[in-house]
Amino acid sequence: MQERPAKPGSASLRTFLHHPATAAILALGITQIVAWGTTLYALGVLGKPIAAEMGWSQSLVFGGLTVGLLVSSAISAYVGRLIDRQGGQFAMSVGSVLMAIGLVLLSLVNDPYTYLAAWAFLGISMRLCLYDAAFAALVQVTPSRGRRAISYLTLFGGFASSVFWPIGHALNSAYGWRTTLLIFAVVNLVVCLPLHWLGLARRETAEQAEVAKAADAAATATGPVLEGAARKLAMMLFSLIVAASAVVFGALAVHLVPLLEATGLVAATAVFIASLKGVAQVGGRIWDLTLARKWHPIDVGRVSIAFMPLSFAVLMLGGASATTAFLFVVLFGISNGLVTIMRGAVPLALFGPKGYGEVLGILATPYLLLAALSPLGFAVVVERFGYGAAEAIMLGAGVLSFVGMEVLSHWYRRLRATQ
Repeated sequence: MQERPAKPGSASLRTFLHHPATAAILALGITQIVAWGTTLYALGVLGKPIAAEMGWSQSLVFGGLTVGLLVSSAISAYVGRLIDRQGGQFAMSVGSVLMAIGLVLLSLVNDPYTYLAAWAFLGISMRLCLYDAAFAALVQVTPSRGRRAISYLTLFGGFASSVFWPIGHALNSAYGWRTTLLIFAVVNLVVCLPLHWLGLARRETAEQAEVAKAADAAATATGPVLEGAARKLAMMLFSLIVAASAVVFGALAVHLVPLLEATGLVAATAVFIASLKGVAQVGGRIWDLTLARKWHPIDVGRVSIAFMPLSFAVLMLGGASATTAFLFVVLFGISNGLVTIMRGAVPLALFGPKGYGEVLGILATPYLLLAALSPLGFAVVVERFGYGAAEAIMLGAGVLSFVGMEVLSHWYRRLRATQ
């Protein structure tokens, strides 16, 4: 009997399922949910219980995360070079082990010094496991599909807060924050370690890369990579943009739930509405993968940055209500979701895949530095001047990032026109 020819769609599906990028995206998608949810987002629901039990101020509790992110910032360029030399598989696997150890140490603290030391240790693992490392690892696996792979990966990561804020809240209510952190440690070791090692084990072949470039029209739409003085200027401008956005996203990564509670919402409602941020992030990322799939990454960046100050304008002008809180979280979540893609896609488009890990490491240094300082700074401003002043600062940082993005866009368009 003569075999029926395979349907075109089935061939494409087989190609997709067997491509190394697919395994990497699926593996890193799960590990990003866990890594973000058990470290940076953890204080969103565990911060108050830790402060209450230990008798510490909110500034001290959130200062732990500040210390961790400062360590991440200090080692960022080194980790980028390490990923370029040793590979993302090795770096992220080591990061999973260190993250589990750090969470165990954090669960055992009894004084401020050991608390801050545990967060400093976690800072090493966060730089090895969070988005900047994952983006570099993905581009190593699939240089030809880098932007698409980053966008698909962030679809998963967008659910980190939606998954782990309710889980952390429930576990803390049932067992307390110490046991919650121990459970988080086990999940990192048992789930993330094997996924990092196995999911990043293969890289695309030259033939697969050529097929991807031929099939993806957007792969040729970004133009040549920048060199010389133009490269340096672009890196400076982009560093300013992401650093200003880090002030906002760093602060709200841990203060979103308390900020919503300050509008008059009860704790359970604030947690529920805050968890919708992840859904909004994913919605924005789906837009990037569909309607905006052929846009230049800079144009996606312009939209993403614009939503940031807009969200705070809604919060400050809309009055204290659940509706205002919902609209704020949706707009903020869309911005957060798209900015995450922008942080990986714009450097890839402007500077190319060669040395991509080191480029991300350099660009992440100011981002992580300000993301480290902003949770503590936000807490200090709230304690001294109230939430209104803190919201105004967030709005100002958003406007600065928006202006920087517009300057970069217009400069780059003029540069391309003269080439």
